[in-house]
Amino acid sequence: MSLFSTIFAAIWRFWLLVILVTTALIVFACNQIHLQRPSTPTNQLITSIVGEPQTFNAALNQTGVNIFGLTYEGLVRENPVTGIEPALAESWKISDDKLRIVFYLRSGLKWSDGKPLTADDVVFTYNNVYFNNEISLIATVFQIGIRGELPKVRKLDEHQVEFILPEPYVPFLGLTTAEVLPAHALEASVKTKDKQGKPMFLTKWGTDTSPTQLIVNGPYILERYDIGQRLVFRRNPHYWRKDAQGNEQPYIERIVWQIVGSTDTSLLQFRSGGLDVVEVEPQYFSLLKQQEKQGNYKIYSEPSFRPEFFAFNLNKAIRDGKPLVDPIKSRWFNTVEFRQAVAYAIDRQTMLNNTFQGLGKLEYSPILRQSSYYLSPSKGLKVYDYNPQKAKELLLKAGFKYNDKNQLLDAKGNHVRFTLITSAENKTLESMGAQIKQDLRKIGIQVDFVTMANNTLADKLLNSQDWETSLGALLSSLEPNDLAALWTPESSLFNFKPQARPKLVQGWQVADWQAEIGRLYRQAALEFDDTKRKAIYAKTQQLAQEYLPCIYLINRLEMLAVRDRFQPIKYSAKYVPLAHKFWNIYEIKVTQ
Repeated sequence: MSLFSTIFAAIWRFWLLVILVTTALIVFACNQIHLQRPSTPTNQLITSIVGEPQTFNAALNQTGVNIFGLTYEGLVRENPVTGIEPALAESWKISDDKLRIVFYLRSGLKWSDGKPLTADDVVFTYNNVYFNNEISLIATVFQIGIRGELPKVRKLDEHQVEFILPEPYVPFLGLTTAEVLPAHALEASVKTKDKQGKPMFLTKWGTDTSPTQLIVNGPYILERYDIGQRLVFRRNPHYWRKDAQGNEQPYIERIVWQIVGSTDTSLLQFRSGGLDVVEVEPQYFSLLKQQEKQGNYKIYSEPSFRPEFFAFNLNKAIRDGKPLVDPIKSRWFNTVEFRQAVAYAIDRQTMLNNTFQGLGKLEYSPILRQSSYYLSPSKGLKVYDYNPQKAKELLLKAGFKYNDKNQLLDAKGNHVRFTLITSAENKTLESMGAQIKQDLRKIGIQVDFVTMANNTLADKLLNSQDWETSLGALLSSLEPNDLAALWTPESSLFNFKPQARPKLVQGWQVADWQAEIGRLYRQAALEFDDTKRKAIYAKTQQLAQEYLPCIYLINRLEMLAVRDRFQPIKYSAKYVPLAHKFWNIYEIKVTQ
């Protein structure tokens, strides 16, 4: 399980046809899809992705559409069932004082170009890339304690690497799922600067790079990238895994990701036989379930690790003399009663019943309900059940008022109107956004609901900050610290805004409640007593639900249909890469 995928990964997915398509049109579309299926060996798996990758450089990735779950591994990986397990490191030893971790690399490790993978690559990856503020997007993720110190990483010998921590840090082992990078291919680009004085690494391995130049260590190598059509992966002959009989893994020779415009297209391709794997959207679960035997596939399901949520842009900063958010709207968004009123006005149960066909549960907390650290409403978590009257009372209390047309005005007479953005490729979010627009209209708020391409959306949320409210989903985890970077103000990822740092904007502010949540996350990471950790995370959830920077909505039941000829399938709703959800890709065989 990749650290980058955990943070960025796959944040907008989803449901299906809103308009029924005639039988003739479906047949025509399916015939066209059959013509597009590549003529390739039978030992392959074909699935689909929505959108295009933005980089082939794992350290620079910011989006869920990426290749790295197939092409790279870290020192360890996360098994969704049993937890952290060996990957490039066959074992590790933690000192009694929990300040030193020594990783023992497997012997004979190689990069995809056949060169040895050694401790030098690990030291380079962490010291020169991930801990390098000039190029790293996640340096703050590795900072430990109140002082935010980075670990020290040093080579003991060719197969041993030692991490020295400034303080005992409970979740540190999970951070070493981060992809290990090839020093011999990338070190020069870190040291060499361009005309602007920036490391050449920042432009290394863009999507215009020939796949033959990419050096990887994972089970697959990118063989081909046809923009707007497909990505083709082939088995890495130098991958380290072997089965009990000594046979090289993975067994599947090729994996093809067809690039599609929406999940609607994926459904048509799967039903026509053009895909081997497809995510099953709630609206079509009953239909596809009835056809399991006839279609020679099985539907796997599990509660989602990507709860949908509504977010406010609370940033008060200024860039190039211009506020990131209109000051009038920023005052609304930064009024806690306004955010709470919006929460009361959204009818989650109707959303669950209609959009998700009842296949899921209401979500209230930043920490997943399947996590042992989840604070339930019965234990003190504040919830906002649908209550438009309560919403209006809060707005009036905060100084808002209504005109004779039941339109909401602020204290200065401005009509309350804002834009809500989400993914155009995500039919589930599109349906949710349409309902939110209707729900908020009932309390006098006008919402301009806009859908846009995933890449445009990601740029607005992560870079330009040109947004007011958004609707999306983030991959979460059973371990709360996996999302600590989103809740600690000193992190460059704080509040989903890696570019909104004090050195890049003026007037950047942190509210007291935000600072307190950040302090609690740091405290929890240093606490080894699990009972005390749970109490700390309970406080973070109470604060998050009181001040509501995000309104959590639904935790759906995620479902995946896989052709029967692929066995064994170990499914997890958490696992990435994006294009499939089985975490044992290396041991899957084509059985027919």
